[in-house]
Amino acid sequence: MTALPGPALMISLDFELYWGVHDHITLAGYKENLLGARQAAPAILKLFERYKIHATWATVGFLFCRDRQDLLSSIPELKPHYNDSRLSPYESLTQVGADESEDPFHYAPSLIAMINGTPFQEIGTHTLSHYCCLEPEQNVAAFGSDLEAARKLASKWKLELKSIVFPRNQYDDRHLGVCRDAGMTAYRGNERSWIYEGRTRREENAIRRLLRLVDAYLNLTGHHTFSISPDPLCNFPSSRFLRPYCSRLQWLEGMRLKRILNALNFAAGSAQVYHLWWHPHNFGRHLPQNLAFLEEILQHFSKLRESHGMESLNMRELAARVHLPTPMGASA
Repeated sequence: MTALPGPALMISLDFELYWGVHDHITLAGYKENLLGARQAAPAILKLFERYKIHATWATVGFLFCRDRQDLLSSIPELKPHYNDSRLSPYESLTQVGADESEDPFHYAPSLIAMINGTPFQEIGTHTLSHYCCLEPEQNVAAFGSDLEAARKLASKWKLELKSIVFPRNQYDDRHLGVCRDAGMTAYRGNERSWIYEGRTRREENAIRRLLRLVDAYLNLTGHHTFSISPDPLCNFPSSRFLRPYCSRLQWLEGMRLKRILNALNFAAGSAQVYHLWWHPHNFGRHLPQNLAFLEEILQHFSKLRESHGMESLNMRELAARVHLPTPMGASA
């Protein structure tokens, strides 16, 4: 393990809009969250600026597209063929609108420009098409083709993708090998507990979902803070998914906050990393409550920054720190 100069808070966001949920939620049924995500992203960025937060926005590649022509020209020659055809966004491209003004659910160049223009923000990748790596009939070649297409889109913005978050947290060593070959330096792994292991849609079950819900309020599986293992492709595993505000469970909000703050305290005291993540569309409903909750976390982090020297680092920054050459005479 590599020791950091001090503890760190890492934040990553899965920026996907409708590309991330198209297979299991209708557009009409999730419209409020998706439109709310377009309000949430600027509001989150304002909070990040106020508290000097460095974050990684893992962005679905299709969101870079400015119009339908841009979208269609970005499609890779080798596309995924899922057993469950609902998983493929290519099945419904005819329903995508002309551009961002007509279709704010599938395009986001204005939001990407806002993220890119905000200090300390990294734009990473969530693959081109929200590619689900472990679903039946997937192959590494198709994943590589998808990733290369995402990199090409980002390069038009003069962006080099160095960090990846795998959709549905699905990946294995083969996909990591593709990422290393593509020059990626960091990915977000899963919490080290069986209830968080990456599974296919069919393998997921109600018991695991229930245990993850309980774990958001009670410490069932630990703090999931971590030290760094040097690797050309660094694993920065998730510590906690920031669940959105739920009016039915509002009486448990204090417990949810305490679960996160206790883990932050542990990371600060042990000089480890705490990795918090969510989707902007999670904040799409109940935006004031979700922003207020996030600000309480950031205020607590600010205190730990003063008392323990806790840093805010995005995925690319921490990977660069890990990959710095060790000075001669210094121990690794």
